[in-house]
Amino acid sequence: MPFVKVVKNKAYFKRFQVKFRRRREGKTDYFARKRLVVQDKNKYNTPKYRMIVRSSNTNICCQIAYARLEGDIVICAAYSHELPRYGVKVGLTNYAASYCTGLLLARRILQKFSLDSVYEGNKEINGEMYCVEDNDDGPGAFRACLDVGLARTSTGAKVFAALKGAVDGGLDIPHSEKRFPGYDNESKSLNADVHRAHIFGQHVADYMKSLAEEDEEAFKKQFSRYIKVGVTADAIEDIYKKAHAAIRADPSAAAKAGKTVTKKRWTAAKIGLEARKAKIAATKAAFLAQIEDQKD
Repeated sequence: MPFVKVVKNKAYFKRFQVKFRRRREGKTDYFARKRLVVQDKNKYNTPKYRMIVRSSNTNICCQIAYARLEGDIVICAAYSHELPRYGVKVGLTNYAASYCTGLLLARRILQKFSLDSVYEGNKEINGEMYCVEDNDDGPGAFRACLDVGLARTSTGAKVFAALKGAVDGGLDIPHSEKRFPGYDNESKSLNADVHRAHIFGQHVADYMKSLAEEDEEAFKKQFSRYIKVGVTADAIEDIYKKAHAAIRADPSAAAKAGKTVTKKRWTAAKIGLEARKAKIAATKAAFLAQIEDQKD
């Protein structure tokens, strides 16, 4: 078949429909979003909660939100930059920090709805599969669906660390073990020890030890922040254990420090009617006195 040039005529451009703004910006996958936010008709206006996980170069953001026509309404959020409160001062974007952020979000949302004492989650962190079950006598578990956005859902991805942290914290999120680190696709089984090592940052500790032995200069350059705060490879597991306990003890958000702002004024302040009358009277008296002096 010979090459035929496609000519886009006036009729094509008159009927052209642009995509949604966030699709044009490459920020939202509307195919996935539709399936995450559309609620069944027989459930009326019941919120359909999503656990949103987003990561940047310096931060992990976890939110619980539901959709409305005006936009998404976020009811709870947790960030990895809050982890220094709980003893994790460096490595705020790794797998272990993502787990801590998911755990913090779960405990915080359950505390908000007074479910933290009913659903305590999994306190024995061994890397194995764990699912929250509804209590027979009492409120059901808080259910949400994982929203990963445009992130690649490969095995061992950090979005699943946040998922695991939230599930261990007491949230009911549908998932399987197939994307956790340590899952073998051939044997169809999860090596819980590998997963536990990632949760407690042992993969980072092993890399620190190997790099320190191989290249001292590269180690000092790559782990300069760890060296600055005095974090060693042997201390990493204890740091995360203490962080998990501290998060369960007090998951509430820190109160914002009040700022004292001194406002600058570029125009004269209003002095009021009485002050204006007095000012005019004084100016008038000074002017009349000046005239009398000239006469003399």
